[in-house]
Amino acid sequence: MAETGRDKQLRADAERNRQRILDTARQVFADEGLGVSMRHIAKRAEVGEPTLRRRFPSKAELVAAVFQDKIAAYADISAEGLADPDPWHGFTTYLGKMACMQLGDRGFTEVLTMTFPKGMGLEPDRRRAYENISMLIARAKAAGALREDFTPEDIIMVLIAHAGIVAGAGDIAAKLSPRLLAYLLQAFAAPGNGSLPSPPTMVETYRALLRMHEDDQAATPS
Repeated sequence: MAETGRDKQLRADAERNRQRILDTARQVFADEGLGVSMRHIAKRAEVGEPTLRRRFPSKAELVAAVFQDKIAAYADISAEGLADPDPWHGFTTYLGKMACMQLGDRGFTEVLTMTFPKGMGLEPDRRRAYENISMLIARAKAAGALREDFTPEDIIMVLIAHAGIVAGAGDIAAKLSPRLLAYLLQAFAAPGNGSLPSPPTMVETYRALLRMHEDDQAATPS
């Protein structure tokens, strides 16, 4: 059956609504983080909540659609760090670019530490980023530039610490961000000054982050 003019109009209206929802969610997540409710996003997008949920039945699906490009970009900056012939410069440049991405988007750190069903398309890029970061760390250690007790879990620590600057420092966040990174990089540089407490395992880190997101979701009205 041939498509009618009304069918085309309905499809165009549906696509406009979808794009409005994505644009609104992208801005709300960037400004307020992922703790906002679907109801709040629907209101800001000026669509009914049923309309929002028809297109994105779960919040995870909406988050995945909003951040797919940023997760790919995050994986790309880790690859750029690996391509740097200077292992330490590649490592520090990666951290600097990561911080810049966080500064512009409060939801970004939360997405990096969330898990999503495979069908949503985010996991391959996140896996690529993790593998690249692990190699960045290994290269910097092999070059004698990064302290030997630095672990991939310490990247999560940096993300969380820097997220505190983004969330709490307001107008001076952009000034505090490079200062925090400078302090951290001095501590990360080999040989390191003194020993560190043992880091949490990746499983412990994952479980803690999962509980943190579950607590955030429980505190957010639907």
